Amino acid sequence: MKMESPIKRRKSRQIFIGDVAVGGDAPISVQSMTNTDTCDVDATVAQIRRLEDACADIVRVSVPSMDAAEAFKKIREQVNVPLVADIHFDHKIALKVAEYGVDCLRINPGNIGREDRVRAVIDAAKARNIPIRIGVNAGSLEKELQRKYGEPTPEALVESAMRHIDILDRLDFQDYKLSVKASDVFMAVAAYRQIASQIEQPLHLGITEAGGLRGGTVKSAVGLGMLLMDGIGDTIRVSLAADPVEEVKVGYEILKSLKLRTKGINFIACPSCSRQNFDVIGTMNELESRLEDVTTPLDVAVIGCIVNGPGEAKEAEIGLTGGTPNNLVYVNGQKDHKVQNPELVDHLEKLIREKVALKEQQDKDLIARS
Repeated sequence: MKMESPIKRRKSRQIFIGDVAVGGDAPISVQSMTNTDTCDVDATVAQIRRLEDACADIVRVSVPSMDAAEAFKKIREQVNVPLVADIHFDHKIALKVAEYGVDCLRINPGNIGREDRVRAVIDAAKARNIPIRIGVNAGSLEKELQRKYGEPTPEALVESAMRHIDILDRLDFQDYKLSVKASDVFMAVAAYRQIASQIEQPLHLGITEAGGLRGGTVKSAVGLGMLLMDGIGDTIRVSLAADPVEEVKVGYEILKSLKLRTKGINFIACPSCSRQNFDVIGTMNELESRLEDVTTPLDVAVIGCIVNGPGEAKEAEIGLTGGTPNNLVYVNGQKDHKVQNPELVDHLEKLIREKVALKEQQDKDLIARS
């Protein structure tokens, strides 16, 4: 029997980024950010579509200039996923993308300048039901806080966040989410834990500038995992110096490991040893590559020998355990049939796709009856 996640999530106010609910009892959303030149509309649209195909719930786009804002308008018209505009300092850019259909503004109120400029942005956000994301980063703390604390600290991040929050409170604006990111895992985790008890708004989790694909994945998994285990976090972005699609994949894998989201195949696979009766690593590499398009949740066990194989296979919807002379396939926890090594990958892919199609049809039938 598969165990449900024991995590009790922090209660937070729910906001909507487009049609994606963030906070409350909504699933933890996964997002990424484009790394193309926003003014290159074709390249940016192409990347966003790849992120949509990877099941990104939300995509953030940097809008550093009015030219980029005009490009954003064209981008918005060509994609369906909710878009967040990342803006710093210039309130006129925020007003322009609000007019062009942005789903969320990533802008720190304290960095906009005069009160009338802040109020203009808030008024535009209220009028169009656009939420705001306050994004505090250890690498860009206010100079006053740098002098006060000497260096970035969790307390400095939280104080910076509260300064921006105070502005929104004063202007009676509560539809915001917040991040307090640092590249240091301990600093980020401590800051999020502090702020989680001080506000009711949803929290956007991330370990900023985490690194390359391997190192950044590990660092993000450790930091985000610590917070998610505490029940903290309503939306996540894994920051990698890599293809943004990889950020989405890693994000889902982190949530999947904690049973907080289910998307695609959950592979249970052994690292392989001399007991293996087939090439486990080669089989897994091929299956993962072939089945990247599958988004329906499915547990699949691929174990190379008969020591741990039967136990894992019985718990999976489709299970394979190595055997001599042939490998044994389990379906829904029961021994079903045997398969030889040369046809192993093709056979498993066929079984998996048939199972996925059956589950999808069952879901459609359930919806039709409800």
